[in-house]
Amino acid sequence: MALKDQITEDMKTAMRAKDSERLATIRLLLAAVKQKEVDERVVLDDAGVVALVDKLIKQRKDSIAAFESAARQDLADKEKAEMLVLQAYLPARMSTEEVQAAVAALVAELGASGAGDMGKVMGAAKTRLAGKADMAAVSAAVKAALAG
Repeated sequence: MALKDQITEDMKTAMRAKDSERLATIRLLLAAVKQKEVDERVVLDDAGVVALVDKLIKQRKDSIAAFESAARQDLADKEKAEMLVLQAYLPARMSTEEVQAAVAALVAELGASGAGDMGKVMGAAKTRLAGKADMAAVSAAVKAALAG
């Protein structure tokens, strides 16, 4: 079953269960998927949906940080709940060790050395590890690999 179909089924299940918070988050995700499809005139595959979910989770993390710094714990808790629902649609993430090993292999493969090659390594890492690893962790691993 395609990820988009799974999200639609989850929406129906949330409607039947009258789970309004989960339903609102799933509807938000489906609206974002439809918006992207309309804007770019494409049909998103699973990788595209995962990338969109990643983007929405990053937005939630940024919002949580902003709300907590403004002492708005009620809004931060709402964003955390949405983030938990969205994370269910991401594939299993690579561990920190796996990310470091993948980055080390990329650095060796590209012959990269020094901070000047960061963009080259990140570009390759983005295509290979998108959806599999948290890109903030990948960026930190690339910085560490190029510094050492």
